[in-house]
Amino acid sequence: MTTSLKSHIQNYDNLIDKTQALFVPLLLLFCRLWVGWVFFNSGLVKIASWDSTLFLFEYEYQVPILPWELAAYMGTGAELILPVFLAIGFFTRPMAAILFVFNIIAVISYPLLWEKGFYDHQLWGLMILIVIVWGAGPLSADGQVRRVMNNK
Repeated sequence: MTTSLKSHIQNYDNLIDKTQALFVPLLLLFCRLWVGWVFFNSGLVKIASWDSTLFLFEYEYQVPILPWELAAYMGTGAELILPVFLAIGFFTRPMAAILFVFNIIAVISYPLLWEKGFYDHQLWGLMILIVIVWGAGPLSADGQVRRVMNNK
């Protein structure tokens, strides 16, 4: 390979590295905030009309194993707590993993979702997986903790 071609490849690689250093943290932040917003809003809707939520869990949702009332409390709690951790990026990977499983259970538990909301849940699942694999990134509480620990 010629020196000129090697130089062009090295310049290209350097450009990609710089671009990724800028955009990957923004992508991770976007994924965390988007998914957090979606699930947190769903939790707010559930607590705003608790009687409707209980009705849905009793008659519409088919949560495996759990009694419907326990599922209603746990599901609403998960939608109100996990997204906060995800959005601020604190204990991000374990919280995202739990939210990923929660997302799967939501799809399994509500067969009517397959017609209209299945693709949304696939997108959210992919965004959660991105966060699980790459972590919260530097624009997070986890990133701040890591910086502080590395400076000591």
